[in-house]
Amino acid sequence: MQRLTVAGRLLITALVLAAAFFGFRYFGGNDALRKLAPKNNTTQESDNNTKYQESETMPRADNETASASVEESAASDKGGSSGGSSSDNASTNGPRPAFTYTPPAPQNGKLKGVVELGASGFNSFIIRIDDQKRWKLEKAEFGNSLVMENMASDADIRTGLKSYIGKMLDFGVGGRDIHFVVSSGAIKAEGTQKIIRALKSLNYVVNTVTPEKEGALGLRSVLPADYEENSYVVDIGSGNTKISWKEGGTTRALETYGAKYYENNTSDETVAAEVKAKAKQIPADHRKTCFIIGGVPFELAKAVRKNKERYTTLDAPSAYKLENAKSKAGLVIYKSIAEATGTNQFVFDWDANFTIGYLLTLK
Repeated sequence: MQRLTVAGRLLITALVLAAAFFGFRYFGGNDALRKLAPKNNTTQESDNNTKYQESETMPRADNETASASVEESAASDKGGSSGGSSSDNASTNGPRPAFTYTPPAPQNGKLKGVVELGASGFNSFIIRIDDQKRWKLEKAEFGNSLVMENMASDADIRTGLKSYIGKMLDFGVGGRDIHFVVSSGAIKAEGTQKIIRALKSLNYVVNTVTPEKEGALGLRSVLPADYEENSYVVDIGSGNTKISWKEGGTTRALETYGAKYYENNTSDETVAAEVKAKAKQIPADHRKTCFIIGGVPFELAKAVRKNKERYTTLDAPSAYKLENAKSKAGLVIYKSIAEATGTNQFVFDWDANFTIGYLLTLK
């Protein structure tokens, strides 16, 4: 009996010690993990939020919207010439590839000025250009008008044009070196004839261009020679969009919808389908970089520009969340081009303009 009692005591002691050991491992260990887990998650979330706030310069699409955009991009390009994976790259929110290029500066040179009579406003540019066609933008001014809506009076136009001319003369541009060019989008508007009449009354010549010519002029001003073999140019205007590239020593240019297509009750789907069809005509070996200009690209670049850089790489289309009707319409065009081509480097040039391309054609 005495030995049985001792054995029983030893057994009970062993059971108690085992229970205490496993109880500590189970309850103590899990509790420690539970205490550590929230701390780690909070730190990671805080770090991510900090990075997002530091990098955000424009309202962005939320994660759900961005994911939907990527899925839509992949679905729309199945069987396309550019391939689904390239389209995905063009539509994600990842950091844009950096672009570094310094154009050659003019040696001495002469001041020349041009006024662009566009569908959404009068824009003026003064450049210094030398005999080798190297140029530098000296001054730019942008204005709004209601020409396309036919709501600008003759007096408004005459006053605005005189203002631009006076400022150019004051800057040092000679009277014979001031030129006027009507964009291919504005020429379609009824109010454009008011501009032409006002300029003729001031003894100035008005130069008009076709969409193809405008695309070629835009390419001449914005596309560096080093990129002619692998890149293309897009100019998203209010009245139309021009897509151009160099091929076999000649310039190819296509026209499609502009950012004010909504004024004609044209659907986003119709525009996206045509823009994609036009963009897919760009040769596959010319899709590395897109040099992009125009009113809506200007707004997109303004949100992410660093200091006073001349070239700004745009974010992917899915990164932008816009409210303005024209900007949203322009974003449809930008997104369609990105999906159709698979290009993931869109570079906005702050200085180039098709009217500067016109100046480069003059002797």
